[in-house]
Amino acid sequence: MLDLGPARDSLEAIETASRDEIGALQLQRLQWSLNHAWANVPHYRTAFAAAGVHPDDVRSLDDIRRFPFTTKADLRANYPFGMFAVPREQVLRLHASSGTTGKPTVVGYTARDLETWAGLMARSMRACGTRPGDIVHLAYGYGLFTGGLGFHYGAERLGCTVVPVSGGMTPRQVSLIEDFGATTIGCTPSYMLSILDEYRAQGRDPRQSPLQVGIFGGEPWTNAMRAEIEAAFDMHALDCYGLSEVIGPGVAIECVETKDGLTLWEDHFLAEIIDPDTGAVLPDGEVGELVLTSLTKEALPIVRYRTRDLTRLLPGTARTMRRLEKLRGRSDDMIILRGVNVFPSQIEEQLLAHPGLGPHFQIEMRREGRLDTMIVAVETSAESDEATRARHASAFQKRVKQMLGVSILAQVGGPGAVPRSQGKAVRIVDHRPKG
Repeated sequence: MLDLGPARDSLEAIETASRDEIGALQLQRLQWSLNHAWANVPHYRTAFAAAGVHPDDVRSLDDIRRFPFTTKADLRANYPFGMFAVPREQVLRLHASSGTTGKPTVVGYTARDLETWAGLMARSMRACGTRPGDIVHLAYGYGLFTGGLGFHYGAERLGCTVVPVSGGMTPRQVSLIEDFGATTIGCTPSYMLSILDEYRAQGRDPRQSPLQVGIFGGEPWTNAMRAEIEAAFDMHALDCYGLSEVIGPGVAIECVETKDGLTLWEDHFLAEIIDPDTGAVLPDGEVGELVLTSLTKEALPIVRYRTRDLTRLLPGTARTMRRLEKLRGRSDDMIILRGVNVFPSQIEEQLLAHPGLGPHFQIEMRREGRLDTMIVAVETSAESDEATRARHASAFQKRVKQMLGVSILAQVGGPGAVPRSQGKAVRIVDHRPKG
């Protein structure tokens, strides 16, 4: 792997500022953001009044704890533009969630917001080892999803050549990577595995590809998957975190010189970790739900947004700003199976540690009588007969039981048996009765 560590004099001053300097800037920007939200968003004016707080009450960063949370339900209740803090005519771009579980959440950006976002993404990509002049292959989805355009404008701001492929048509992805000589790729980690499968299907050696950096986000993934991708391609695989309600990708990023968690860009976002059940703020180092407050957004300021992502806050290393530990899953994706909490990332970790099985999987939940059953569809890494697949199924079931304390039913097929992702992987298919 190439050494892509940055020269220290190329970093922005804020990346190496003292904790006191970062805290002072955060407080100044927090006071502005809360006043901006209170003055221009009826929802926040009402919510702040109900909680008995006012932006002028903020004298320290800890005072944010007195303010109410914002949830996805609040954004949907104010669909489409009720959470905007500027006239709609000042909003230059709209993005939205897929809305598969209800009304989509709509986010907007002013010209300044778009400048901020592009700057954050350029900073993030440089922290991953991408440099001006590099060719960046973007297989994130374009459109209302923030991934594609977020990376696109960040890469252009950094001075890169952008290949806006979007997702799908995996054979063409491989051809373009090779023909154009892409050195950086951005996509979901599960889709990178599909690209890896395609390299092998075409008889190409992925270690000979021009790729040097992969920036992966949009779904939780494990360090075991990182190791597989890096070994297969002889490249650096970095984690990227963001969500459309807060800005999109570019909230936090792994730095190539350490790969020890996601540096949170604290000059633009204030982070808290809370107990997902009680809402109580937890100290740094404890695992809980990530809550984010925007500090610089104009069109859609967000106050104490409950992300549902589970992680913990750690001290800075490559940068002064604090880090997020690699996401452990989502509080609302957690499966409770006969009293045991299970996350898809835990199943993936055991799968990647099991010789002879490929990295693709899908969890199916069913209810047999009064009991829930977890069926995990996996596949062998090479062609095999029925007896071999049965042995793998038995061994994998025992491994999960031993390591996670839950009983599953493993269904093992041959290579390609598990549906491939063209974007975010569908990890859980829930057939249990609702209610």
